[in-house]
Amino acid sequence: MRAAARQWFDSHTHEHTDYALGALLTGKSAQQLQISVVIPAHNEQSTIAAIIELIRDELVDVTGLVDEVVVMDSLSSDGTAAAARSAGARVFGVGEVRPELGVYPGKGEALWKSQFVAMGDLLVFIDADLTEWGPHFVTGLLGPLLNSPDVLLVKGFYDRLADDAAPGAEHRPQGGRVTELVARPLLAQSWPELAAVVQPLAGEWAVRRSLFSTLPVPVAYGVEFAVLVDTYLRHGLGALAQVDLGARAHQHQSVHDLGLMAAEILAVARRRAGGDELADAMLAQFDRAAPGRWNERAVPVTERPPAVTVAR
Repeated sequence: MRAAARQWFDSHTHEHTDYALGALLTGKSAQQLQISVVIPAHNEQSTIAAIIELIRDELVDVTGLVDEVVVMDSLSSDGTAAAARSAGARVFGVGEVRPELGVYPGKGEALWKSQFVAMGDLLVFIDADLTEWGPHFVTGLLGPLLNSPDVLLVKGFYDRLADDAAPGAEHRPQGGRVTELVARPLLAQSWPELAAVVQPLAGEWAVRRSLFSTLPVPVAYGVEFAVLVDTYLRHGLGALAQVDLGARAHQHQSVHDLGLMAAEILAVARRRAGGDELADAMLAQFDRAAPGRWNERAVPVTERPPAVTVAR
């Protein structure tokens, strides 16, 4: 690991326990900031309400640290939106926000469109499928932003455990398969100063609106990788921080779905490394049960422009 990456790790890696609620409230008040927690969700009816209720109970209604919980419903076909609304979130369908701009399926699209409806100066993004976590995810991610004006983007990392794992199963400190086999090797080779980012694809992160609104946003799962690399390229290592959030559990995806995610990450990296633009891309995956035994899936390569460039 390069010295710069190691030095950044030592000075910009924090524990969620470093940030007391009282100090965060003082920092928020002194800086006159609004804070939004944004949850992108696609068919997460079974988990979304509990996540919202915990954030509202601990951080909105009692303390006022968080000003709103916004759920961006990404073309769900189940009761995700109704469950989120009943739990007290502001809920928006991605097709309903700036409909004149069209709509794409994907996580990045939901996060990009959240900028047009969320009020916060600080945006905290939380995945909708969490089953083992706590409100310290939010307070931990906010800590570096409220403590230092130089920090623009905060990434979370944690031990991972599948929500269907046997009781007592070991928590693993590694990221997921796409993280360890694709994202981190890409960083080590192309942007080695980012080699100390533990989980570059973590779905739990926080960002200043003033930064996020200036960045292009891939419409699908490449959003986290793109925001990390773009922030580094534009503002340097000092703009980044990461926080150890402990542990989390969530549902795991199929290998074929992970393959599509990996292809998206590669496309995002290719663009930022100066490669040729990809007008479209297809991923062929072998499947004995499929007609002809092959499935072909389109790899999302579209990126939304910076929100500040989109006319209101």
